[in-house]
Amino acid sequence: MELTTAQRYEGFVLISKNWIEENRSTGFLFEHEKTGARLFYLSNDDENKVFSITFKTPPADSTGLPHILEHSVLCGSRKYPVKEPFVELMKSSMNTFLNAMTFPDKTMYPVASMNERDFMNLMDVYLDAVFYPRIYDSPEIFYQEGWHYHLEELEDPIAYNGVVYNEMKGAFSNPEDVLGRRIQEILFPETAYGNESGGDPEVIPKLTYEDFLQFHKTYYHPSNSYIYLYGNGDVLKHLAYLNEAYLKDFEPIEDAGDIGIQPPFEKPIKVMKTYPIGEGEEAKDKTYLSMSFVTHRCTDGEKHLALDMLTHILSDAPSSPINKALLETGICKDVEGHYDGSILQPVVSILAKNANEGDEVLFEKTIRDTLESLVREGLDKDMVQGAINYTEFKLREADHGSYPKGLIYNMEIMESWLHGEDPSIHLEFQGYLDRIKAEADNGYFEELIQTHLLDNPHVATVVLLPEKGLSAKKDEEVALELEKLKNSLSQEALEQMQKDTLHLLEVQNTPDSQEDIDKMPVLPITDIRRTIEPIPMEVEEADGVQWIHHPIATNGINYIRLYFDVDHIPVEDLGYLSLLTHYIGEAGTHAYDYVKLNHAIEMHTGGIDLDIDIFGDAKALDVFRPKLVVKARVLEEKTTRLFELLKEMLLRTRMDEKQRLKEVLQSTKSKAEMDFMTVGHKIVSGRVMSYLSNTSKYAEQIGGLDFFRFISRLDANFEESWENIFENMERVATSVFDAGRLRISHTGSREGLSLVEKEMKDFLPLLGNKPAQNADLTFALAPKNEGIATPGKVLYVGKAYNIAALGHKYDASLQVVKTIMSTDYLWNKVRVQGGAYGAFFSVGRTGSLFMGSYRDPNLKNTLDVFDRAGEYLKNFKADRSTMDKYIIGTMSGLDTPMTPNMKGAFATGNLFRNVDDALLQKERLAILECSVEDVVGAAEIVEDAMKQNHFCVLGDEQKIKKEKDLFGEIIQVFEE
Repeated sequence: MELTTAQRYEGFVLISKNWIEENRSTGFLFEHEKTGARLFYLSNDDENKVFSITFKTPPADSTGLPHILEHSVLCGSRKYPVKEPFVELMKSSMNTFLNAMTFPDKTMYPVASMNERDFMNLMDVYLDAVFYPRIYDSPEIFYQEGWHYHLEELEDPIAYNGVVYNEMKGAFSNPEDVLGRRIQEILFPETAYGNESGGDPEVIPKLTYEDFLQFHKTYYHPSNSYIYLYGNGDVLKHLAYLNEAYLKDFEPIEDAGDIGIQPPFEKPIKVMKTYPIGEGEEAKDKTYLSMSFVTHRCTDGEKHLALDMLTHILSDAPSSPINKALLETGICKDVEGHYDGSILQPVVSILAKNANEGDEVLFEKTIRDTLESLVREGLDKDMVQGAINYTEFKLREADHGSYPKGLIYNMEIMESWLHGEDPSIHLEFQGYLDRIKAEADNGYFEELIQTHLLDNPHVATVVLLPEKGLSAKKDEEVALELEKLKNSLSQEALEQMQKDTLHLLEVQNTPDSQEDIDKMPVLPITDIRRTIEPIPMEVEEADGVQWIHHPIATNGINYIRLYFDVDHIPVEDLGYLSLLTHYIGEAGTHAYDYVKLNHAIEMHTGGIDLDIDIFGDAKALDVFRPKLVVKARVLEEKTTRLFELLKEMLLRTRMDEKQRLKEVLQSTKSKAEMDFMTVGHKIVSGRVMSYLSNTSKYAEQIGGLDFFRFISRLDANFEESWENIFENMERVATSVFDAGRLRISHTGSREGLSLVEKEMKDFLPLLGNKPAQNADLTFALAPKNEGIATPGKVLYVGKAYNIAALGHKYDASLQVVKTIMSTDYLWNKVRVQGGAYGAFFSVGRTGSLFMGSYRDPNLKNTLDVFDRAGEYLKNFKADRSTMDKYIIGTMSGLDTPMTPNMKGAFATGNLFRNVDDALLQKERLAILECSVEDVVGAAEIVEDAMKQNHFCVLGDEQKIKKEKDLFGEIIQVFEE
């Protein structure tokens, strides 16, 4: 049916419609007649449908009200009164995305699914959640998700607890997050952007339940909503549902109004702030410097894209002019540029890491001098063209990793729509690109630099200084504050606080009634395919090399992966092997200096990356195949240029550039250091598994704590050892890039494949071809039970063992156990009751079983929860419909849509893992046929694994030291 503007459809008026060539969609902009609710429908042939409802939610303070409410509305509603509808959907839907997100100015509730019935179910649960949450009659939701005074025994000290409170303690433990928060607070003192929408842990306990409810009444209304639909759904059907099921029942109110514009500063300002480091940590080289510029309005599509490109040009790589200039001063070890275009007044920021107090003067001068020089002399034309080509490649490829395309478009739409402008402004990028291309050689970017950076007074330099003892000091302040509170309370008041705490625990421990559970919509298990969908793959030998081709439509892009076996590299060289993957591409070659190399990569390809992947054998315990992987993407017509660059990078990288080596080392160390604060759960998982298997110990040598220590030693002794580092890297490179150890994976058209084959005929003879014996990659394994202490204020707790080593056989039905453990037992015990932000259970084909927590306030209590997991499984009971839910939730993870590049990588990886379609089909059926008996049978497996008592904990040094008797060793990770 053809829809006509100004006509009424199912309670909505069609305001406008337009064809958006860039994503092959028709955009329909509607307005709900009764409430004024805005709706944008991006209609196309994508079966991965997306729905979201977004509310403008400007925070008035830093209590984290928008964030706490985001968590809380998903804890039960009018139609779905179970305590955790969100978790029920994780168990029982085939969602391809399910989450909620708090931004500085809005709160978004997106879902996605490829199944129409499932999609409608997801929409209904989310709409009921946001409009009719249980928060009004269940204050326990606020106390659980936000904060509460926790007192289980009268003699205990009072503590703060709450999921968001602990999540933000974790976020505020990361110096880069602290810096980002301070930048926004300083740049926007008079608008909502000056407040922390996620919540400052020092301020969160000031939030009252009454203010919490009032915020929902004020902002969670159709008149303040932005509804988005994407994909191949039925437009009129979805409009009718939205109107009849929800919108028609509301009366219009005034919307939230404008966010407000921060008046520009009269002149740039400088502010000093602090962040905590460990008691034994050296403060030298731990200062963070930033210079941030408030630019234009995010509603200007061309400027938005151009400033994003400019930030990329100036500071997105070590070869970028700002990065290069700052690194050459020696004042810092790593530099990053950021463009935040998600807020009304976008910000360009330059960050220098691992600097020192006093360096800010040279930092500012270097940036301004560099910018003035670029305006005066002009930007390098190859650099500009490379940035344009790189941006266009990424925009056209539309590969957004784990996020559905439709959700990425949704986020782009909100950058203009939230502020009253056309939602398609940022989707229709071709016109902007054409103008930028046409004017790039006429001073376009130089004018941007002059106007938005050099002549701009709305600038803040923020210096974030390390402070020893700050963390303990803040802990002491909180403890004294709570002790003072306790001393001021009467016995009756303390007993009431205890009663409230125990009541909250009782509510959390009380299961939902079967009647309420049955109200949740469930996708019939008959909607789940019983057979796998094989990924096309052709394997053949040519010129002594194995070719793996995936004939998949890629819109004219060649996806190429060169896999070099590295199982001949001895243990003592693994650190150098890993360093090599960081160095190649960041250093010069015989034909290019590293600046020109970066420009050439961006001009002619979609990116070239090196990594080390480890492929465990699905049919043999602790057999693994490590490979150095060169990953490249390129338009078919530029395949020749790609191979010219690959020859330079792999065979002619200079091994004598001392300064570049030093900069790469320092940058690699800086990024690895930050991982301890941002992805602590991954560090813990890798570390505890390294006690148990050669595979995981190998992974530690090339990327975990062991690798961090390795590069830290190289950095500390650089002047004495740099020549030796080059000698070792060159020896390793010569050994690795060998035709006899190469396998080639290609995803794309046959025409694209023929182009790759032609180039490889010239490339292969340039590689060595010397046989080499496999190295002895066995390690001395032993349980260590380490505490890895950092200045962070939360913990990451992990416990693991390999079940195959205990004589247990892996069965795919254990993936259903993973769903049960993650969405029931661990969710309830570690997140809901314990206050951690997350908890995980994983088990793999090779037998590795792991339980972990994320941003957790607890240590011993969480380990106890892990130890009781077997008991929970022994007593597990479920009827057929409940089991079907867990199975559907498990299948959702298996059937996630993949891009062509992801499909090629997945299928090639399975080939290396000894996983064929027959095994995948067998595993699929094992999951679909999983029974209660299978789950109960897993109890012994889990119990046996936990009894081995192999664990690792990372984070809050005070809590780790308090439980020092638990650990075999406590590592002060940042101490020199």
